[in-house]
Amino acid sequence: MGTKRKKSESETMEDYDDDVVLDKKEKKKKKQMEKEKKKEILPSMIKNKEKRSAVHAKLKLQKKVEKRKKLKARDAEEKRALELGEEPPPRKIPRTIENTREFDETVCKPDDELYAGNDADEFSSVLKRERIPKILITTSRFNSTRGPAFISELLEVIPNAHYYKRGTYDLKKIVEYAKKQDFTSLIVVHTNRREPDALLIIGLPDGPTAHFKLSRLVLRKDIKNHGNPTSHEPELVLTNFTTHLGHRIGRLIQSLFPQEPNFRGRRVVTFHNQRDYIFFRHHRYIFETKESKQGDSKGKNREVGKGEKNTQQKVIARLQECGPRFTLKLRSLQHETFDTKGGEYEWVHKPEMDTSRRRFFM
Repeated sequence: MGTKRKKSESETMEDYDDDVVLDKKEKKKKKQMEKEKKKEILPSMIKNKEKRSAVHAKLKLQKKVEKRKKLKARDAEEKRALELGEEPPPRKIPRTIENTREFDETVCKPDDELYAGNDADEFSSVLKRERIPKILITTSRFNSTRGPAFISELLEVIPNAHYYKRGTYDLKKIVEYAKKQDFTSLIVVHTNRREPDALLIIGLPDGPTAHFKLSRLVLRKDIKNHGNPTSHEPELVLTNFTTHLGHRIGRLIQSLFPQEPNFRGRRVVTFHNQRDYIFFRHHRYIFETKESKQGDSKGKNREVGKGEKNTQQKVIARLQECGPRFTLKLRSLQHETFDTKGGEYEWVHKPEMDTSRRRFFM
């Protein structure tokens, strides 16, 4: 009673055969997986250029198809949720260098104390409309071929700007002259190898002085389908100047333009900061009326001839670039007016600061 029955030799042999079959199946699966991995050849592993480009195009197409499928599935889920009266699933926010930037304590917020000092800074008199912006533009001692064309376009961009030839005058003497003539800002266009390569913006009478590197200059004549600007005062758009330093630079740029834009002129000047590069663009709005032809619906207006159609006028707004187009990179910000020997600097860019791609200062 209670004794277990011993397995016979035939039963033990059957169990052994089953284990052997399972091991063989697992080995086959592993071999198939290894073969599939071997089949997935990366384009960088192929030496033949034509074959490499063909494999790359095939992989790119597969990724594109998968992306489309995901988008269609997401749109279908959103549509289904709206039909059922539910909230659609939240969309994923893509990871970019901008939204994964390193934490900066100087990032300004609307309720921050850093905004409280704006009423007493160097630009408050201009921004409060107590003084009208008056800009003096000059060049370095050695002018370039594209320098005069760039300055003539700057004169059209900035209202109430005046150009004076540099000659042999020292920059400190020009600053003193500009103070006596009630100029609010001084812009110096520096050139190197017959090409404008830097901008020096000096706030008057008490500073500050900002030194920018100028790059990727495109004049109006080189812009395709460009427009000619009018003499109206432009609307100024400043974006993404978030830190304390960026806020200072934004107010310095803002002090160059009048604070009462003439919207009838439809001119827009944009300074867009992205990854500490300030992109300048100059546009104007264009409003066009276009006639859209629509046929009569079925069962209506049968008396109207077959060839006749209803026309509706639509107003379409678009932007036309007026130029110039360039990029600025801040090199230094100095207290008070220009002084290379005894001047104190608020901020200076150094190569040691470029330790991370996600570290921004503006």
